[in-house]
Amino acid sequence: MSNLRVIDIAIIFLYLLSMIGVGLYFSRKNRTASQFTKASGKIPGWALGLSLYATFLSSNTFLGVPGKAFGTNWNSFTFSISMPLAAIAASRYFIPFYRKIGSVSAYTNLENRFGTWARTYAVVCFLLTQLARMGSIFFGIAISLQALTELSMSSIMIVMGICIIVYTVLGGIEAVIWTEVVQGVIKTFGAILILALILKDLPGGIKDVIDVGLREQKFSLGSFNANLSESTFWVVLLYGFFINLNNFGMDQNYVQRYHAAPSEKEARKSVWLCVYIYVPASLLFFFIGTSLFAYYQHHPEMLNHVREVAANEKLAAKSGQSIAEISRSLKPEDYGDKVMPNFMVNKIPSGLLGLIISAILSAAMSSISSSMNASATVFTEDIYKRYFKRDVNERQNIRILYIATVVFGIFGMGAGLAMIGVKSVLDIWWELSGIFAGGMLGLFLLGLISKSSKNTEAIIATLIGIFVILWMTFPSVIPERLAFLRSPFHKNMIIVVGTLSIFLAGTIMAKLRSQKVDHAID
Repeated sequence: MSNLRVIDIAIIFLYLLSMIGVGLYFSRKNRTASQFTKASGKIPGWALGLSLYATFLSSNTFLGVPGKAFGTNWNSFTFSISMPLAAIAASRYFIPFYRKIGSVSAYTNLENRFGTWARTYAVVCFLLTQLARMGSIFFGIAISLQALTELSMSSIMIVMGICIIVYTVLGGIEAVIWTEVVQGVIKTFGAILILALILKDLPGGIKDVIDVGLREQKFSLGSFNANLSESTFWVVLLYGFFINLNNFGMDQNYVQRYHAAPSEKEARKSVWLCVYIYVPASLLFFFIGTSLFAYYQHHPEMLNHVREVAANEKLAAKSGQSIAEISRSLKPEDYGDKVMPNFMVNKIPSGLLGLIISAILSAAMSSISSSMNASATVFTEDIYKRYFKRDVNERQNIRILYIATVVFGIFGMGAGLAMIGVKSVLDIWWELSGIFAGGMLGLFLLGLISKSSKNTEAIIATLIGIFVILWMTFPSVIPERLAFLRSPFHKNMIIVVGTLSIFLAGTIMAKLRSQKVDHAID
């Protein structure tokens, strides 16, 4: 570990050891499935709110957002602006709904409304979403630590994965929530510290950032034109609203926390606390990205190594060109994810570096452990008990939860390994989450809002939605001579169009059936 001093290694080691210690402490309480999956409903709203904030603030935010702001602008911040709109729906409708039905699984209601297929379909979409999420987070943390160590990205993922699996299996949701409370504070402190160190080395401080940002249009939220084929302000706003609606309404990570609260009021408080903290925190990370852009304008020589690393990654795809030629052709968005790790290696003093790496690790660990626990819960409740063995005793239930947690942790690592080489960790996560979430949010809204829709309409509507999502996801499948049939929408519109396709198709068919019945009666 040539770029890390002994004190940094010691701090990181102590942090990882403390996380496993937390798991061991809470393992004494995990005697029942209820304790493992929803902490017996005894977590206060403020702790759940910080936990939700920490779940949102993954390493995708910690590394991907500054990289995105460095490479482009603040267009992606529009995602955060949409959060309060989704939170209104969550506090008014989703939380009372889930608290009323009582099931720890977010997908039980779909079986009650449309049958077994609907529940299973939503579960598969959710599990694929979580694998994509864990994979992107593993990949993000590996990018950072690779710049600081001599380890390969795959080795980093495996070591981190083992630590996360151990503490998640031992501690259950209560360990996840309380460590996320601490990790949320650590992450925020780490971000503020990084920003302070960047500004310290800028001759004009914040003024330099503002001047460069205005000159290079780095503060732009994107075009306000009504163009749905590009990443405009409206496209990202729509994407953010629908993905956050999915998060608050259908994501098991959030639904479990609604049940972990002692009351409906505390559950509502947790959602709004998350929003109140995350929106300004995400603004902080975008400002860090712009500050890094201003910093490298003053220190262009520091980009040489970043460009060389990015060029090496592209070398295989651009055979026939030298590293120097590829390096000169690179744009800021091609190496945005690598600039903050590069700054950390060169400019953060020993000791503080260990603390900041611990903050990045906490961002990864909290999000991955939350996904692992939620995935294990969904698998146990919606697949194992539904299709393999309905009547399980408490001991068997806990054993299945443990095994499922380990398996999904391993699968998450595998997804991360498969992502090695992608250009932007934030882009790949947004694209994959939109694809998988779009297929289930529309069905959930159809069952919740359209009371007259029945099983047949839901099946047909879902098939229509899947076709639309595939059409938008794989435009290259359509031959060039039929290019006019390709999707004209930006990829972030997949969740929007997919959700509306299922919901509107099901609602319209239910309305037509109802009118036909009324006409027959008349």
